[in-house]
Amino acid sequence: MQLRYAMTGLVVVLSLAGCQRTAYDYSSNANANAGPAPLTAQPVPSVQGGQLPPPTGGSQFPAAPTTTAPMPGAEPGAMAANALDITKESMVGSWRVNGSCDMFLTLTNLGSGSRGGTRGCVGELTAMGSWEVAGKQVLLKDRSGNQLGSVYKTADNRFQGQTSTGQSISLSR
Repeated sequence: MQLRYAMTGLVVVLSLAGCQRTAYDYSSNANANAGPAPLTAQPVPSVQGGQLPPPTGGSQFPAAPTTTAPMPGAEPGAMAANALDITKESMVGSWRVNGSCDMFLTLTNLGSGSRGGTRGCVGELTAMGSWEVAGKQVLLKDRSGNQLGSVYKTADNRFQGQTSTGQSISLSR
């Protein structure tokens, strides 16, 4: 029993031995505890001002479109004749896009549509953030609410359509 008390006392003494005061002691010799000498300021070169030359080689960005052509398949009259009825609930879940990437559609509200997204896709579909059902179409939108494309139901668990730039979209499960 006494050995246990002796060991406990030894542990307490050893743990306190590792502690030391870290506050600055004003009574000690200032030169003995002095840190490194301060750095000397470096000269700064003068700054010059003036006009930049005009860029060469034209603009690095393409010109914005001047007219907005209707997206094929976006108007009811342009839909495929065999388009089937769609319910929002039937769209929820995971879809395979063009056989190469995944699209996930939920019922969580996001703006005027529902939250959705893609994984592993390239092109415009990487920016997909929401979707909504409009008539017999599913509208795919970016995170700002701009339409990226649309698809329509051609068979059970199969949708066809295209992006606003004309890229073909095929959804299947």
